[in-house]
Amino acid sequence: MGTPLYSIPGPGAPTPESPAGAGQAAASGAAAARVPGAGEAHTVGEVLAQSQAAQVLDELDRELVGLAPIKARIRDIAALLVIDKLRANLGIQAQAPSLHMSFTGNPGTGKTTVALRMAQILHRLGYVRRGHLVAVTRDDLVGQYIGHTAPKTREVLKRAMGGVLFIDEAYYLYRPENERDYGQEAIEILLQVMENQRDDLVVILAGYKDRMETFFRSNPGLSSRIAHHLDFPDYAPADLLSIADKLLTQQNYRFAPGARATFAEYLAHRIRQPHFANARSVRNALDRARLRQASRLFAEVERRFTAEDLTTIESADIRASRVFQAAAASPQP
Repeated sequence: MGTPLYSIPGPGAPTPESPAGAGQAAASGAAAARVPGAGEAHTVGEVLAQSQAAQVLDELDRELVGLAPIKARIRDIAALLVIDKLRANLGIQAQAPSLHMSFTGNPGTGKTTVALRMAQILHRLGYVRRGHLVAVTRDDLVGQYIGHTAPKTREVLKRAMGGVLFIDEAYYLYRPENERDYGQEAIEILLQVMENQRDDLVVILAGYKDRMETFFRSNPGLSSRIAHHLDFPDYAPADLLSIADKLLTQQNYRFAPGARATFAEYLAHRIRQPHFANARSVRNALDRARLRQASRLFAEVERRFTAEDLTTIESADIRASRVFQAAAASPQP
């Protein structure tokens, strides 16, 4: 393979100055580096203890409600990386696994949170240097005029090197209906870096499932570089209610007697209305309930409030939402 057109600085980046045969020498050096040392792990438990990757998996379980298929898939990927490390520690030569991913699903289903945890897992197991997440959209990558896109895309890739690049709504990079659009240039740069520097960067492409499928059909080069496709399901109503409990606890609030049932009723209506965004909509609804609670308490100028008063969301704070008004106004099936 010749010198790549786009090479982003980092240990994994090939250098144009490398003499002929340097690739073989590097491969030999890498193979030598895989010879096991006295203190290297030789069991799954030892790898998990040394890397503390199990802690990240446990945090993911605690942090995210539901999403059992996603959690199982993340554990499968972690298992692949742990076994690959054990093979390396025994001197078994193999190409590093491809780790570029696609996250599909509706808004508020935990895609960004899982990407953050994945970056931590990859870092703790030694597959990326820094373990940070750089989250971007089309506007961060694509320029407005000729010669603007390449520098923007290279700058983002430079920031992401050694970690994970998360591109939300990635299908907006490709706009075939606009002949003057520069998104294809960003895609071409991404393709080369995903292939030539995959040891130093993991790319996660995210968005709605149907649009991502169309995007991949239009860009088979991208699809062929994605090793792991994770589809994030919508939360069930019971899971959304559990998310509400968790969010309130984190902020030292609680539902008053009857208020939790009112919020469950709110969710039943909200799910059927436009622009529902799963956990994001739950968080927004609770923020508005807190606002109503604050307004209710603010009106009682002379009252001395207790801690219970200041931490309790009443049923009325939820039922004042326009969601109930819209539900009442709409004809029932």
